[in-house]
Parts: sequence; structure tokens; C-alpha cells
Amino acid sequence: MGGGGQQTDSGEPAKGDGVGPGGGRGGSAVYTWEEVQRHSHRGDQWLVIDRKVYNITQWAKRHPGGIRVISHFAGEDATEAFSAFHLDANFVRKFLKPLLIGELAPTEPSQDHGKNAALVQDFQALRDHVEREGLLRARLLFFSLYLGHILLLEALALGLLWVWGTSWSLTLLCSLMLATSQAQAGWLQHDYGHLSVCKKSSWNHKLHKFVIGHLKGASANWWNHRHFQHHAKPNVFRKDPDINSLHVFVLGDTQPVEYGIKKLKYMPYHHQHQYFFLSKFLNTFHGFLFYLRFFCCYYPFFGFFGSVALISFVRFLESHWFVWVTQMNHLPMEMDHERHQDWLTMQLSATCNIEQSTFNDWFSGHLNFQIEHHLFPTMPRHNYHLVAPLVRALCEKHGVPYQVKTLKKGMTDVVRSLKKSGDLWLDAYLHK
Repeated sequence: MGGGGQQTDSGEPAKGDGVGPGGGRGGSAVYTWEEVQRHSHRGDQWLVIDRKVYNITQWAKRHPGGIRVISHFAGEDATEAFSAFHLDANFVRKFLKPLLIGELAPTEPSQDHGKNAALVQDFQALRDHVEREGLLRARLLFFSLYLGHILLLEALALGLLWVWGTSWSLTLLCSLMLATSQAQAGWLQHDYGHLSVCKKSSWNHKLHKFVIGHLKGASANWWNHRHFQHHAKPNVFRKDPDINSLHVFVLGDTQPVEYGIKKLKYMPYHHQHQYFFLSKFLNTFHGFLFYLRFFCCYYPFFGFFGSVALISFVRFLESHWFVWVTQMNHLPMEMDHERHQDWLTMQLSATCNIEQSTFNDWFSGHLNFQIEHHLFPTMPRHNYHLVAPLVRALCEKHGVPYQVKTLKKGMTDVVRSLKKSGDLWLDAYLHK
């Protein structure tokens, strides 16, 4: 059996590591899960995909999705995440061949950390069904029309001022139209960022940069770096950047108590459900071409300072829209440190759905189907409602909670969750 042992500075197995029954090394070596799990540190990283053991120590730095997202699976089974994130798994496997150092011993289970093998197998069967039914293929007309309605809103907002002038009422209407186009562009860039529109990844990347850069004024690289970590380990502290609140909030049931016991009081956390309403103006200014276009369009009507005020107000409106939609699916759900759950259980514990309706679909960019989106991140959004009944049936079979809320309850649960976490912090801060 493989010795697990130490690694050299180059990240290769040291002599004596991974020696199989026949005395071979590299791809012929066999390992136990215990041996794999020892290699979960920054300078020493192995992972398992389909029972094959790979040394990713050096490759992680060149990983197209970023070093952090792949490093989150060091010492773990990454099979389900690998299938979820890659459009063409066979193509990606070509890059894995030089990293192969062995496989799991025949006596080792396929899943680590005591995961439910039957659940994992059933979810894989569901994924195979989804692929056979073509539910991972996009309808380009849907996304073309979606982009068209965003550009139409931009044109109507400008035309409104051009034809009827810049009265307060018309400026307010213009702001609402721009905020709507910005929010909808945010959902569209999300589609391209997840590679869920075009067959070729390169086209998705190009269109993602266009939408997020030219229509939103943000950075595609910044979004990719953060968002895929969120999908890989949702609501896991130190791994999901979306719940790294930089000490502004304490979230979930665990973090508030930890802060309270340590007497950490960066903010009055027992009031966080109140100052949450003041914290939504979050957008940083990226995308030179976006702002150049914006000022070229609106400077003739409002001048420099008026244009700055207009875009600031639009960002303020859009940030409210964005935060409510993105947080109502996650913030009230479980948050904890790493628990090494299987893909379905991990995603369902961190996400919930909002009831389907034409308005909810449009308002949230179909992220009211957050469960299905997290389980199948490359699935085009217009197919979420088709796979949802299958996911619900699988959850019922294995006793995994599948939560669906009204839009109103989803929003009120955000505030309720913040208040609960703030109260937990205050109790721990004062009494523990």
C-alpha cells in the first residue's frame, strides 16, 4: 500500500511514497484515504477524481479557475465538483494525466469521510439523465432576446431624456430603467460566467467579459475568482468568499458564538439586522469603457457631477435588488466550518428556492431555482424548472430537506437570520 509520507519541494512524492504491491510508482501506486488526506496543505496537495489520485501541488497555481477553488478540495474526493464545473470532462482529463500518481486501494470506498454512497450514486445517475436529455444545452434565442431587452432598456432610458428632457420625474424614470438593465445584465453575465450559454468555453468567456465589463463596469477575473469558490463550498467559513463579511456581520449560528466568546466587537452586531439596510451600496468602480460610455451618453444632459450622481443612484437601486435576490437563497441557511459533505447534501444545506412565477423568474434571473443552479452550475437557466421535480424526488428519497419559500418570506428571512445571529453574538459576548 502507498506510504503517503512526505513530499519534496517540487511537490512530487518522495521516495518510498505510493509504492504499489508490484513495487511500481506513479500511476501504479495505491493509497488509502488516510494517506490522501495528509496532503491537504498549501505546499502539498493531492485530490481524488473517480478513484484516481492526483498531485496538484504545482498545477493548482495554473488552474484556469484559480488556485483557491481547486485547493479547497485538497485531501478530498473532488469527483462531483469536477463533473459539475467542467463542460467537457474528457478534454480536461488530458491535463490531469501528468498529475496522476496512483489510485485508491481496492479496499477503500469511493467516497471519503463516510459519505452516503447510495446518495452519491443516485445523484450521478440523475446527472447522467440530465446530460442524456440535453438539459445542459442552451437555447441561444432565449439568451439573444434576453440581451436584446437589456440593450433596449439602455436605449429607452437615453431616448427618454433626449426626447422629453431632464425633469425630476423623467430622471427618476430613467434611473429606474437603468437600474433594471443593470440588474438584468448582472444575471446575464452570471450565465456566461458559468459557461452555460455557448458550447465553447472561449465564447462564453468573451461574452462574459463583454457583458460584465461593458454593460456592468465590473471585472470578469474578479467575479470568476470569487464566484466559483462560492459554488464549490457554499456557506463554508474560510472557503466561501460570499460569507466573508470583513467583520461587518456575524453570520449563521456558529460564527456569532465564536466572536462573542472571544469578545470580538468590530460592530454592534446585535443591531446588524438594522444596519444591513444601509450596507447595500457595495459596487466598486471597474470597467473603464463602461464609464466612458456612460459619461459620453449622459454628460450632455447632466454635466460631470450630475452624471456621477445619476450613476451613484442607479448603483444604489441596483445593489438593493442584487443583495436581496442573492442573499435570500443563502443567508438564512446553514453556515458552518468544513463538514466534508457530499455534493447534494452540501448544496441543499446552503441553498433554498423561491416559488416559481413569471415575475420571480425574471426578477431573480431564474436564481429562484438556486438549488438546481448549485447542483448543475453549467445548466442554462431556462431548464431549471425541468430538472427541479427530479431533484425534489431524489431529496425525498434520501431525506434531504428541499426548501421552497415565497418571495416575501425569502426576504423577511434575511432580516430574521441577521437578528438571530446578532442575538447569539450578544449572548455569547455578555455571558460566555
